[in-house]
Amino acid sequence: MRIEDLPTPALLLDLDRLESNLRRMAERARSLGVTLRPHIKTHKCMEVAERQQALGASGITVSTLYEAAVFASHGFSDQTWAFPLNPSRMGELAELCETIRLGVLVDSLGAAEWLIDRGIRAPVWIKVDCGYHRAGVDPDGALAEEIALALQAAAELQFAGLLSHSGQAYDAGSPAEIGAIAEHERTVMCTLAGRLRDAGIAVSGVSVGSTPAMSQVRELMGVTEIRPGNYAFYDRDQVWLGSCSYRDPALTVLTSVVSSQPSATHSVVDAGALALSKDPGPEAAPPSMGEIYEDYAQGRLATGSRVVSLSQEHGIVNARYPLGTRLRLLPNHACLTAYNFDSYWVMSGDEVVHRWKIWSGREPPSERPAI
Repeated sequence: MRIEDLPTPALLLDLDRLESNLRRMAERARSLGVTLRPHIKTHKCMEVAERQQALGASGITVSTLYEAAVFASHGFSDQTWAFPLNPSRMGELAELCETIRLGVLVDSLGAAEWLIDRGIRAPVWIKVDCGYHRAGVDPDGALAEEIALALQAAAELQFAGLLSHSGQAYDAGSPAEIGAIAEHERTVMCTLAGRLRDAGIAVSGVSVGSTPAMSQVRELMGVTEIRPGNYAFYDRDQVWLGSCSYRDPALTVLTSVVSSQPSATHSVVDAGALALSKDPGPEAAPPSMGEIYEDYAQGRLATGSRVVSLSQEHGIVNARYPLGTRLRLLPNHACLTAYNFDSYWVMSGDEVVHRWKIWSGREPPSERPAI
């Protein structure tokens, strides 16, 4: 099959760009002296994770226990569930921890006590707020030490170390500001690790990361691993943040013009919110729900035309294209876009070379309909 044979909307994954992106971050991790534990919530795809593993990834990071269970069933036995501990999922967690090494996160004594009360055997990370202010303990407070001591005293648990996510990097205004955020994250984490060590608490791991921060950070002394995820695909957000150029994004959406009225100044395409998501993109960028590639191979965008609004299945383009025209769109947020599809059409140029499944879901795999 070729690109012109595909039904739309179709999720396209450029194999050459994917592999280039994976190699670049793997090499960056090695040059910074840290291990790479990529966040697979971006792609939810075995074939991509296998390529990351082949390039030296130390394990994977997941966002849900569904991801953890599915990837465990495919041989990924060293994972970190990078999400605050959820008491409604303790049964699933206990089962998984019997079969794989699954790191879990806590940011309260109460969460640590859930693990202790259930007798769960797992490495446990303390989530630290390094400035994003979404979750995590205050690095200047006493709670981190209290939790670490409770974890050390529990025979079934292993205190794995400190973990943070520099999500505030997505709101930065320049690469220099992102670099400063990355250095602040490193300093906060290493300072806290040093304070715990001075108190006699062994801190073996210091885990940080987001794709923009890891794209701009200059050194990571004191850090042991990084966990970027979006770098596999990149997207419009990452271009505006300076993580990549328009020639790097591997993930695009192929769409068709389905309505183009003679008196109108817009076109309607078949990629709506359930293809592109409704992530509005960076505040500093021109308002867009998806850019249009004029020449994908050269990384050149169409001048002045873009997707400007979305409903569930409709996308509105602010230019009139002939009925049936196919457009290749760059989404604002690749992770949310990928979740909306069942599979990737893997491309080499304009040729379809593979079709890879996207493992999205929330219910335990045993409770889902047969695939």
